[in-house]
Order: sequence, then structure tokens, then C-alpha cells
Amino acid sequence: MEGKADVYPFAAIVGQDLMRKGLLLNLVNRKLGGILIRGEKGTAKSTAVRAIADLMPELSVVNLPVHATEDRVVGTLDIEHAIREGEKKFEPGLLAKAHGHILYVDEINLLDDAIVDALLDAAAMGVNTVEREGVSYSHPSRFILIGTMNPEEGELRPQLLDRFALSVEVNGERDVESRMEVIRRRLAFEADPDEFRRRYEPQQLELRERIERARQLLEQIKPSEELLKWTAAVGIRLKVDGHRADIMLMKTAMAMAAFQGRTQIVADDMVEAAMMVMPHRMRKRPFEEGAYDHETIRELLGDLLSEVTHAS
Repeated sequence: MEGKADVYPFAAIVGQDLMRKGLLLNLVNRKLGGILIRGEKGTAKSTAVRAIADLMPELSVVNLPVHATEDRVVGTLDIEHAIREGEKKFEPGLLAKAHGHILYVDEINLLDDAIVDALLDAAAMGVNTVEREGVSYSHPSRFILIGTMNPEEGELRPQLLDRFALSVEVNGERDVESRMEVIRRRLAFEADPDEFRRRYEPQQLELRERIERARQLLEQIKPSEELLKWTAAVGIRLKVDGHRADIMLMKTAMAMAAFQGRTQIVADDMVEAAMMVMPHRMRKRPFEEGAYDHETIRELLGDLLSEVTHAS
């Protein structure tokens, strides 16, 4: 696991509001289902992942290299020892190391299919099972899955894409002042990391306390029948497969309300959650590329956007 002494503070990241909010929501509800961050290189994707763990002392980031072998990921069973001694001997892999922490996969779209399958199994069951020559071993493996990718290098398999609760797009800042601030803060951090981190510690502490309060509030939130009905209607309107999207939408809206210090979900929570939960689950027409943008989602939701105001 990585040390945190030289980690760029999360509170110092400029812009990228949707990405930062998606990461924070996964700390409010650690069973939310992870986040996929798509975007061009050099947009603070990896920096943000390392920084989010820095907010919570009990969390670490476990990196899953894109060229990792299956044994390194799932762990290995010593078959000779099992035959000779009559007992199982298991060498833990990255899925064991990531239990209770963040599992981070950069360039997740380039991951080998066998590794993708192992991730899917562990993400679905919360358990990693290794089987070799009739011997099997299982251990708990619940983690916050964070993937980053550049869509120009290829898309992610739909099966893994659907496992992410949230998906957000990041782009470089487009106004001069914001880009200047990015440069200014980065140079200051590289010149004196300790002093830079001290400067942002009050904001880091405020975020940490806000997350802890939100985790307590989340336990008190009960979605109304009207919001459940609206959520189901959104899933049907956007023609997503299965029911996972509906469940993720409601869980995300609940985490969002808690993060805002409320125990009641409001219309804006539902709409904002839909923007992060739905686009990567919507079917694309032949030859259609990329993800649906927010404007397209709003157009498709149409009258449902006004209905959620009355439902909340």
C-alpha cells in the first residue's frame, strides 16, 4: 500500500467537480459500487484517486497494474503443500490486499480478460475464490473499485462497465484563470510538499468530518414511494438493461443527500445522480461512439424532470 506523505491534497484539486463528487460519494457509502473516470491524459485522474484515500486515515490505495498476472491478482494455492501436508497454503494476491480499501486500476480498458473476470466475480460476491486442481480457497474481498481510462485507447467491456456505480468524464480546464491556478498549486506542492499539505489541512479536515457526518445521516434516509416510482420510470425511459441502474440511482441520490447534510432526498439529488449513474448503461445505436452527455440525458428525461420536483 502506498504511503501518504507526498500525496497531493484532495482539497487542492482545481475544478473537476463531478469527478471529485463521485469519489466523495463512494466514501459516504463504501458499498456504492465504485467509479469509472474517463478522460484525456493529464487531467488529475490518478492524482485524485491517491488523494481521496489520503482523506480517510484508515483507507489505502492498492494499485492493480494493467499487466498483472492472474496469480498476482487472485493469489496462489500451494498444491504441493496441500498434497504433502494435507492442508491449504494460500499466498494472498491484490484482491486480498484491497479488502476494506480502494482497488485502483489505471488504464482499466486495457486489462486482460482473465483479470476482468476475476474482478467481476469479486465485485459481485464480495468474495475471492481460487481453485486449483480440486483445491479451493475463499476469502472476503470487498473494496471500492476505481478505474481510470482514456477512451481514445479503447472502450471497456460492457460487463465490467455495468459494475461501476458511477461513471464521469473529465476534461482539461477551459478558462485561463483555472489553468493558471492548476500550475500555481502544482509548483507550490513540488517546491515544498509539507508546507503545501499544511496549508490545505483545515480544508482536508473539514471534508473528512463532512464525510463522517454524512455516513451517519445516510443510515437515517428512507426513500419515499414517489421517488422509488420516479427512479423506476427513469430506468424504463432510458432503456437500461436490468435493475442495477435503478438501484445505483437511488443509492447515489441517498449518498448525495447525506453529503449535503440532509436526511431527505430532493429533486436535484435525483437528477445529479442520474447524470453519473445512467450514461454508461444506456444502449448505443450502431456506429454511435462515446458516452451520452448531460444535455442528452436531460432531453431524454423530458417531463420526468418536472415530475421529480413533485415527488421529492
